[in-house]
Amino acid sequence: MMTVENESYVKHNCDHYKDSRYDDLNHRKYGDKEVDVCIVGVGAAGGVLAYELSKAGLDVVGIEAGPFWDPQVDFASDELHAYRLNWQDTRLSDGNDALKFGPNNSGRGVGGGTTHFTGVFYRFHKSDFRTKSTDGVGEDWPITYEDLEPYYTKIENDIKVSGPKQFPWGPFNGPYPYPEREPISAWAQVFREGCEVLGIRSSVPPLAILSAPFDGRPPCTNRGFCNEGCKPNAKFSTLIHHVPKAIKYGAEIITDSMVTRILVDQDGKAQGVEFNHDGSYYLQKAKVVIVSAFAVETPRLLLNSACSQYPDGLANNSGLVGKYLMTHSGHDIFAKFDEEMRLYKGTPVMACTQDFYETDPDNDFLRGYTLNAHGDRPVALSKILTADAGYWGKDLREKMLDFNFYSQITMVGEVLPQKDNCVTLSDQKDEYGLPRPKVIFNYCENDNKMIEHGVEKANQIFKARGGKPTFVAADTGHLMGGCRMGDDPDNSVVNGYCQSHDISNLFVCDASVFTTSGGCNPTNTVLAIAARTADYIIQMGKKGEF
Repeated sequence: MMTVENESYVKHNCDHYKDSRYDDLNHRKYGDKEVDVCIVGVGAAGGVLAYELSKAGLDVVGIEAGPFWDPQVDFASDELHAYRLNWQDTRLSDGNDALKFGPNNSGRGVGGGTTHFTGVFYRFHKSDFRTKSTDGVGEDWPITYEDLEPYYTKIENDIKVSGPKQFPWGPFNGPYPYPEREPISAWAQVFREGCEVLGIRSSVPPLAILSAPFDGRPPCTNRGFCNEGCKPNAKFSTLIHHVPKAIKYGAEIITDSMVTRILVDQDGKAQGVEFNHDGSYYLQKAKVVIVSAFAVETPRLLLNSACSQYPDGLANNSGLVGKYLMTHSGHDIFAKFDEEMRLYKGTPVMACTQDFYETDPDNDFLRGYTLNAHGDRPVALSKILTADAGYWGKDLREKMLDFNFYSQITMVGEVLPQKDNCVTLSDQKDEYGLPRPKVIFNYCENDNKMIEHGVEKANQIFKARGGKPTFVAADTGHLMGGCRMGDDPDNSVVNGYCQSHDISNLFVCDASVFTTSGGCNPTNTVLAIAARTADYIIQMGKKGEF
């Protein structure tokens, strides 16, 4: 048995339950047993599911492709070092607006993307769930805001979201469990002043970052390295919150193990998964399988699990697994000021506006977006300047010498679902023999018109406070869709509880189930959906339905 004090625990232990940590899979708690639930992917949704289901007394195994991070050992205030938190396996990208992967990617390791997200924690608006009914675009979700409202509240209270006393937009206006983060950064203050000049409402955003002590964790000290992994644990992640509690309730977490196939029995029901650890293959039997592996890996796994009963892949009788992939238009708009802004100060997002979130009949596009006053680090900015803005050599050096004088606004724009935006399997194989995923993405006309509007509004905010717009970096973020939920089995992959229409004991629960993308950061909605799905599965168990 290994102890948890040294670095070898983080790098080599792969089996975790109760007070036991092993660097092999020879001592598995549930190795030869059929558990109630096996969760593929222990990130945002997977962490919540593991916690809620194990707390309810179910036997749970979570399997994660990456390591069990230790923030004190593995996280560093270093941009390059932090890339290891991202999923670095090759993903093929195509289309007129091909998506960037690499550092701009999902997480790998327990906690998933929550280990390196900004901590921004918005709720979706009511209209996000009814875009077809209200605006004639996209598709209506099979659930409403009201269905998720108690779960938004539950998650926000469980992790102590910090936010303003009065948030101006959407159906929930506060107060949040913990008060807003103070002080805000210099650039966030300038952003708010620019908004005020123009009559645009602004606010401090809700953040999954502590403004006061909680659960043995300290409040944020404004180090600003949220995207590199929060070493003090002031920022929430399922790695430090939900997963340790799940283990105490009896869950087993298997790490550094890639699930390669979901297995089905002769009746066509899911019966467990096959996974690879260090070149050897293992099985985990389960009464219920939940796939929570991200909007690329989830469709990939379902498609790769094709078998005689399901020759087109699991949960794919509709033919929509991998279809309707969405992202957010995440354009970064920059300006230069005469006074220092120091983008690296404070947490990445400390001011925002959602005044352009809902459809405006005066615009030539439908739906809307959020503008976040965003921070950045030097390496990240240099990459933006080269890869996205086209600066090299002397021009790049001159721009970087002025780093402290730049400010950044990041757009989070709703992208409409299109069937041709998709994840498919390529002919290339990875180290596990799995087909590499191929991601195809194109903006539609509405998306491009919204981007143009958002860039112009950001520049107006800069100018209102004396900034000189300098460059725009085309970017994206927050992949969603690919296994969308709906009431019609012919037009969706799962129902409103994330249960496959085709296989009753197979669930998909992550951002891939989103029917539309909304115009704001999606993490709160991912966790709320996971908590709701957990309640449904718990009730299934009580009824003897698995």
